[in-house]
Amino acid sequence: MSFGSPWMLSSLAVVPLAIALYLLAERRRMRYAVRYTNVDLVASLAGGRSRMRLVPPVILLLAVATLCVASARPRVHALIANDRATIILVLDVSGSMEANDVRPTRLAAAQQAIHTFLDRVPKRVRVGLVLFAGVPEEATPPTTDHALVAQAVDEASIVQGGFGGTAIGDALAEAVKVGLASAGVRDARALTVDQAASRGPASTLVSILFLSDGHQNRGTLQPLEGAAIARRAGIPVFTVALGTPGRAITNFNFGSGGNGGAFGGPGLRQALAPDPRTLHAIADATGGEFFPAKTAGAVHDAYTKLGSSLGRVPGRSEVTVDFTLGAAALLLLAGVLAALRAPRLP
Repeated sequence: MSFGSPWMLSSLAVVPLAIALYLLAERRRMRYAVRYTNVDLVASLAGGRSRMRLVPPVILLLAVATLCVASARPRVHALIANDRATIILVLDVSGSMEANDVRPTRLAAAQQAIHTFLDRVPKRVRVGLVLFAGVPEEATPPTTDHALVAQAVDEASIVQGGFGGTAIGDALAEAVKVGLASAGVRDARALTVDQAASRGPASTLVSILFLSDGHQNRGTLQPLEGAAIARRAGIPVFTVALGTPGRAITNFNFGSGGNGGAFGGPGLRQALAPDPRTLHAIADATGGEFFPAKTAGAVHDAYTKLGSSLGRVPGRSEVTVDFTLGAAALLLLAGVLAALRAPRLP
């Protein structure tokens, strides 16, 4: 712990001074009491020797000490929001996201988890959204209007037919372009893949949160090629592998051009298994973190953890208000206990 105004800690000297004055007053009180010959009156003035009578003044002193510490503006080491931080959410909307091995469906579970993430991420952190299946698309540019991002997440729908599939590498490259644009790179969205890869580290704190439930089967770039672009741009990718391997799914069907690895039609309804090995490699290559999510609870926990850490950097957070509130609570407690022990009029 450190202090913004350390010289104010000298005010703690009031605590031992108060203790000394209290002990002096007690000695004078006892000497005054013994002058009386009425034993009942002496006992009344002395007030007994119960230790419980010391509890209110001790709590009062703790409150005073807490206020003295608060006046010194205490600070603790913590993760604090970075005003320049940008987080790019990348969500798979390929046909396999209709699978219900993760309840109620993979897409619905992801949408609910993203809402939790948006509730936890600092309000001044910019968040963008990229949706992808066979091709990636920027749904919302990075913005501090998290309600707008939440609306786009709710409106995300499954892509079927000729635009289906899973293009992980292309989606990563698109997310890097969106992140570079947020970092102030001129005409970043018009950059070619090679140009994006050669830009060097981003000029701001950019992270990518990537969720997919399948293996790559579409697109120009391979997943690790997309990861290499993110690594060169200095952008960590946090990946979530959604789904369970080889589990039967009901009410699940792919048309032509689907996610490739799961086929519709009567008698064969099987969800495409996630590709945790590739997503783990992407996270390792870029300095991010990998999360397997076989249940709705697991994907919720992953997004909860990331919502509490992404967009923040190590720093010092002032906790003066916390100490002040603690002192107020102690003062209230001391007052209540003193009132309970005060003699009552007949």
